[in-house]
Amino acid sequence: MPPPFLSTQSSSRPLIKAGTATEKACPICGDEHRSYLFVVRGLPICQCPGCGLVMLSPQPSPSDFDTFYNYSPVLTVNGQPLAVDGSGSRLQCADSETERDAARRYVQALKNRGVEKGRVLLIAPLGHPFASEAKSSGYDTVQHLSIRELEEGILERHDGFDAVVVCHQLEKAADAAETIGRIKDAIRPGGVLLLTTPSIASWPRNFLGDQWTEWRPENRFYFSPDTIQSILLKNGFAKVWVTPDRRQYSLRHIYRRALTMPQTLLTRAVRLLYRLTPGPFRDMTMRFACSGMIVSATREAQRSRPLCSIVLPAYNEKNTIAELMKGLLAKQIPGADKEIIIVESNSKDGTRELVEEYRSHPEVRIVLQEKPRGKGNAVRAGFEHALGDILMIQDADLEYDLNDYDALVEPILNYRAAFVLGARHGGSWKMRKFNDNSGLATYLNIGHVFFTQLVNTLYRQRMGDPFTMYKVLRRDCLYGLTFECNRFDFDFELVIKLVRKGYTPLELPVNYRSRSFKEGKKVRMFRDPISWIWASFKYRFVKISKPPH
Repeated sequence: MPPPFLSTQSSSRPLIKAGTATEKACPICGDEHRSYLFVVRGLPICQCPGCGLVMLSPQPSPSDFDTFYNYSPVLTVNGQPLAVDGSGSRLQCADSETERDAARRYVQALKNRGVEKGRVLLIAPLGHPFASEAKSSGYDTVQHLSIRELEEGILERHDGFDAVVVCHQLEKAADAAETIGRIKDAIRPGGVLLLTTPSIASWPRNFLGDQWTEWRPENRFYFSPDTIQSILLKNGFAKVWVTPDRRQYSLRHIYRRALTMPQTLLTRAVRLLYRLTPGPFRDMTMRFACSGMIVSATREAQRSRPLCSIVLPAYNEKNTIAELMKGLLAKQIPGADKEIIIVESNSKDGTRELVEEYRSHPEVRIVLQEKPRGKGNAVRAGFEHALGDILMIQDADLEYDLNDYDALVEPILNYRAAFVLGARHGGSWKMRKFNDNSGLATYLNIGHVFFTQLVNTLYRQRMGDPFTMYKVLRRDCLYGLTFECNRFDFDFELVIKLVRKGYTPLELPVNYRSRSFKEGKKVRMFRDPISWIWASFKYRFVKISKPPH
């Protein structure tokens, strides 16, 4: 008999609204609707259409846990019943060497974030080995609570913990945002949060599909690197760092985990493999990336109103800079304040003198370069001087429409996206049309199609316009990234490194009118494409980020 919450709806089911007493708005973006995805062993999997958070909806009742696990006739390990925590979740062999090795690595990750001693709060099932590993590593105090004890308010407001460690518990919370808020209240300002959670973007999830072992009724939420960053940033954390959890596994450990799960093709295969494997080989270990991710962040003060930093590189733009600045200064961004960072690269046509006129304006800051080093170098300098929570690139020409700001910034303000691209062509590949040189326009359009396909193929993306000037992102997206490109290859470097870090850009249509080379376009027809090809391949293979220390 299937579980009572089994849905027979097809994957084309329209948006549904959370209407039961147990259903709440999305903890990230507040959207009250759900997009039905599919059912896995009786579990209705849905997705928030706003931010993409995956969750169980409706949430299972306590009786559904037993229904789910009763699919598996084996609920013991070596004749001993499995431990059960307060939510009905069966512990995954917490005393195994795999878990102890993982706990040691979590302690090291905490040290890498600068917390080498002090008071630590652990949110994990009772018996989790992190507590003993942390104490043996010299931490003063380790207070240990289950996720249910935290939700019931056993831990009162406490500002003294140097770090909070959450081991595969946030996904089980009844209200993920409220849980993050309780954790924030327990950490001192500047303290560190370290959490582990299954990743919806992990290779086991992509490879196993509906056989993924994390599809379980106690896991109410399924985060991606993007959505976990969103919920942390929204609730008072910053400098978010996400990395795959590389665990040490043996066949015996995998077999024991398979015993806790309903019988599927995958779990049957594991059990068969275990029986066919000679005893000495069952305990051989290998380390590889698993379904989880390790996430760390620091508690930081939040602005009452977000600040958007508009980075404006300017070089030989005397004919357009005044009109552009007039529009920028008049432009209001709903829900955010703005600052304009003008990076002037010692122009030869009088642009610097015009830029200097804005030095006393309260919304403008000016960065003067001794010589032109390229647009990419200027944008990098602007990023270094920007103070905003949101970063936006704006060219000093008049090719783009400032009225598109509202639509580009809104998804970031509402935590529906971390990285937004303003797509120029709106479905047509004819982005450029020069009245004075139609052949050149065709050449550039063909080049755009070629390089777009190249980047999409190399990085498994479906972007339509990755090289648009309008790139809008959370400042925290750049945490841990370093940049080196100076010219227009910076467009490639920025997009590629953000994609490799785990962000999928949201593309929104914008208005665009391309200027010709006679009007001031600065792309070099032959030299720049070579650097674009080099950047496309180079950043596919080199290390692109530095972990926190």
